[in-house]
Amino acid sequence: MSNRRFENGQRKCGTHSATGTTMYLDTADVQKITHCQVIHPTKIDHDVGGSCAVKHHYPSPIVSWIEDLSSFGNVPFSHETEYVDEQSRPSIGQSSASSNLHDMQISVRLTDEFMELAKENTSNNLETCGILGASFRDGAYYVTTLVIPKQEATAHSCQASNEEEIHAILSEQSLYPAGWIHTHPSQTCFLSSIDLHTQYSYQVMLPEAVAIVAAPIDPTRSYGIFRLTDPGGMDVLRECSESGFHTHRETTDGGPIYETCSRVHFNPNLRFEIVDLRSGA
Repeated sequence: MSNRRFENGQRKCGTHSATGTTMYLDTADVQKITHCQVIHPTKIDHDVGGSCAVKHHYPSPIVSWIEDLSSFGNVPFSHETEYVDEQSRPSIGQSSASSNLHDMQISVRLTDEFMELAKENTSNNLETCGILGASFRDGAYYVTTLVIPKQEATAHSCQASNEEEIHAILSEQSLYPAGWIHTHPSQTCFLSSIDLHTQYSYQVMLPEAVAIVAAPIDPTRSYGIFRLTDPGGMDVLRECSESGFHTHRETTDGGPIYETCSRVHFNPNLRFEIVDLRSGA
């Protein structure tokens, strides 16, 4: 597939990396070996190097968390080549288009950093959403930016506002809209009918786009990374004009509407920045 640029359309939000060695580890292991310090950087650096930077941008001055990854050599890593959700395992590989997708690299810290920023909403049973921005290098997408937009939320939905701010950030840094992340503060880890329509709006622009769901109270899985099946799920959503919570027809081939992502890798050395546009963040 050729390298393409896409323009972000209006949507609901439920919103030069060199290739490094990809590693896979439990969140608990990362938390044990992470050391942070506060600095005030003078520029943004998205390179993958010996350390991983998570840079926070707010309406207030920049704060950057620099993680000490020197201990990663002592952590046992899984030999799985891609993120796999056991509950959705039967759907992996059923999508005819999946094998044609480029790999996507995501920082091991992204979900934890997002959940920290969503903590207040989560405690109040309100969803939080964010937009993923990715660069494309050496045949893979690297998620280098997480944008937390101004938003209005309920316990079961989240609507981004002032979307022109999101578009400006992605455009300024020449990033692809690589998907979105949102919380289910009081539900399990799945894509609702509204979430499916949101994911369609991303995936129709970039087939590799993902939907990350963080569900802290789910006893079986705290997060999942999903895509609509193609052509099955994409055809269903393309033909659906309903809004709000509703049911969808079955896919033509009888397969699932969405599936756990393949070819998505967690990279402990990938630097990324967080841009929080909410007032009072």
